[in-house]
Amino acid sequence: MPHPGAAGGLLAAPEAASLVQEERSMRAIQTILAAVDFSSHSEVVLDAAVTLAKRFGAKIRLLHAYDIPIPLVSPYEVAIPEPYLEETRRIAAEKLATLVDRVAAQGVAVESILTEVPAAPAIVRAAEETKADLLVIGTHGHTGLKHLLLGSVAERTVRTAPCSVFIAKGE
Repeated sequence: MPHPGAAGGLLAAPEAASLVQEERSMRAIQTILAAVDFSSHSEVVLDAAVTLAKRFGAKIRLLHAYDIPIPLVSPYEVAIPEPYLEETRRIAAEKLATLVDRVAAQGVAVESILTEVPAAPAIVRAAEETKADLLVIGTHGHTGLKHLLLGSVAERTVRTAPCSVFIAKGE
């Protein structure tokens, strides 16, 4: 008996059996790591992560990595005052908690990770430590000089990620 195919057509029994075997051999998605930077692009990431988590019955780990670059210029080393660092951490934790509440309200299991290191290595390390099955990250879509100067967290993450990466492109 024919089975529905991906393009809406029908598959013969041997093709359907092959498709079922392929689905069984695919690694189950149980943990999704979603990296957010609190920009408008984070909304796209969050929506994609929630949609995928609902589809696969997965839990989400929301990650925010912030890096405060400290310029060290000899002989004048610049130190950032501790109250500034504490306030930055507090604000980031509050914003992350708000996103966690939004995801939980949609019926998806969610936890948060807040770290003070550059984004790309933080995402890869968190994916390894949490044994994430899928990363969901955004891209700002910078090109030309902006891309050269700012780089691409998505690009660096994809190169070193320990699992599959879903890139949600913002506008």
